Amino acid sequence: MKILLAPDKFKGSLTARQVCDAMSEGIRLAHPDAEIVALPMADGGEGTAEVLTLATGGEWVTIPVLDPLGRPVQASYGISANKQTAFIEMSQASGLRLLHRHEYDPLKASTFGTGQLIQDALSRNVSNLVLGIGGSATNDAGIGMAAALGWQFLNDQDEPVDATGENLSQIRRIIPPTSPLRLTVDVACDVTNPLFGANGAAFVYGPQKGASAENIEKLDQGLRHLAQLIQSQFGVDLADVPGAGAAGGLGAGALFFLNATLKEGVKMVMEQTQFADHLYDADLVLTGEGKIDNQTLQGKLINGIALEAKKSGVPTVALCGTLDAKPHDITAIGLTAAFSVLTHPQSLDEALSNAYEAVRQTTFNVLRLLNRNTD
Repeated sequence: MKILLAPDKFKGSLTARQVCDAMSEGIRLAHPDAEIVALPMADGGEGTAEVLTLATGGEWVTIPVLDPLGRPVQASYGISANKQTAFIEMSQASGLRLLHRHEYDPLKASTFGTGQLIQDALSRNVSNLVLGIGGSATNDAGIGMAAALGWQFLNDQDEPVDATGENLSQIRRIIPPTSPLRLTVDVACDVTNPLFGANGAAFVYGPQKGASAENIEKLDQGLRHLAQLIQSQFGVDLADVPGAGAAGGLGAGALFFLNATLKEGVKMVMEQTQFADHLYDADLVLTGEGKIDNQTLQGKLINGIALEAKKSGVPTVALCGTLDAKPHDITAIGLTAAFSVLTHPQSLDEALSNAYEAVRQTTFNVLRLLNRNTD
């Protein structure tokens, strides 16, 4: 019996790798001779770079960069074993995770540190980049990232402007670097917001980054101005591209400054981990995440895995902490079944601390049910 393990992390308790380990132990208790293929997964958000680095047998690199407010910080990214692909999460250098709540300020925040990570990867001669852009603290449309890669942004007096959200409206001329970027870039992007306007980066995501109503208007005007400038100077229209407003406009910045392709995070991760190849001749897929609810229907990891497995006629069982989905939802997701690993009432702290054993035990129970003839 071949069992493919493809779980996401259980946020706050277990990494995807740890979930695989717990599942493997449970399988061995119930079915010692099973062939187990462990494939830790991610949905394109936090943890994706680590998962893809692991999947490609790569190494983790840590370098000094500048955080969203220009302070020194250590940030990490992955490089595949063949040294050809870098896996970068912008949140490592430019994310809210690096700031205290009272420091949130998308006017002052910059993606410069993300550009430093990319520049370091280029210095190692990678030819491909996979970029995750979730969790940003910024609203600079990626001009900070671009500045770190050699782009120049000048005001009406031909003086450089600081590459931050509050200065977008001051830019009058953009000067590309002398050497073009020789890199294929795929960006994990699961939102479809345009760059500016009522559904754009500033209005939708600005408040959670600390922007006041007045600041949101200023940021939105800056994004609109930059889009108009890029269109007039380079003939490129980014305004209404779905996903351009992701990560404070970094979606648009990646499209223009990196010539990137925006992809659904789940599909990109499945592609990078060669999920379809691992699925071949599998008898069962075990997946999971911390919570299964109606959002799981909206293109998240479990949905993508279950639908792909269903095409191949492979049943998929999901484990989770909180199971908040009705039977018809579970069917719509493409799952054969879903089980919560919580077996009795307990506090959140207790549930988090006992997650490994809970996943192990529930996996054992599932396998015993599916393999009753092993008794």
